[in-house]
Amino acid sequence: MEEIATPETLLDKLAEQLKTLLTERSIDQPLMVGIHTGGVWVANALHNKLSLEQPLSTLDISFYRDDFSRIGMNPQVKPSKLPSQIDDRHIILVDDVLHTGRTIRAAMNEIFDYGRPASITLVCLIERSGREIPIQADVVGQHLHLDDNQHIKLTGPEPLEFAVA
Repeated sequence: MEEIATPETLLDKLAEQLKTLLTERSIDQPLMVGIHTGGVWVANALHNKLSLEQPLSTLDISFYRDDFSRIGMNPQVKPSKLPSQIDDRHIILVDDVLHTGRTIRAAMNEIFDYGRPASITLVCLIERSGREIPIQADVVGQHLHLDDNQHIKLTGPEPLEFAVA
C-alpha cells in the first residue's frame, strides 16, 4: 500500500488549495459544511485555518442514505445544523474520505432540501478508488488506490489519525 500523509499535512494542503480556488472563483463569504463525523473534524480544522467568518455548519446524512438495508441505521444520529437560508450561498462541503460517492450524494440531497445554493465545492481529505456514483472532489488532500477489501477511516478528533484495515 502507498504511504499516507499525516492528516495535518493534508489539512495544510487542503487549506492552500481552497484559498486559491475561492480566490479564483471570487467567493468571499462561503458557508463551510462538514459531514458527520470525520467530515466535521476536517471542516473544523479547515474553518480555523482559513479564519472563515460564517459559522461552521454540519450535516448528518443518516436519513438520506440509500443503503439502509445493507448497513442499517447509524446508531448515533446527530442533528444537522444549517442556516435557515442557503439559497444562492456558496457552500464548501467537506468529508474525510470520498469512496463510493454515496455519502456525498446523500449530503447534496439534504442540502437541496434546505434550498438552492449558488455552488457546492467538494473538499475531501482522502479520495480513494471505488466510485459507484460519478462524483469527484474539487479539492483533495491525497488520492489513494486501495484494494476493494481495504478501508481507510479517520479517527479523532484529537489527534486526527488514519486507520487502514
